[in-house]
Amino acid sequence: MEADRLEFFRNLLNDRLRALLSEAGATLGDLTDEKENLADAIDLASMESNRDFQLRIRDRERVLIHKIKEAIARIDSGDYGICVSCGNEIAEKRLMARPVATHCIDCKTELEQLERSSRDM
Repeated sequence: MEADRLEFFRNLLNDRLRALLSEAGATLGDLTDEKENLADAIDLASMESNRDFQLRIRDRERVLIHKIKEAIARIDSGDYGICVSCGNEIAEKRLMARPVATHCIDCKTELEQLERSSRDM
């Protein structure tokens, strides 16, 4: 991949990383600032449900943050945009849709089919 395209993806990944880290900080503040003096059990259940939902979202974002950092490391090492399964280049359209992709579309499709078939057994 050309240097200018790598720089584009580095900037894209860094922008997404900053946004995720900012959102995570805001959520942490929201979770710790909630009032615990709720009127009744329904309010408490609603607050707990909302908190659980926010924590699940943040956990998914934590995983994405890790993937973004790995993608930036692959840019630094010269491995970005190379499929880890077959060694072919990952199409730029795929990287635009999923900048943290580690597999080309063919290998990813094959992996997903294997996962589906193993779940069905």
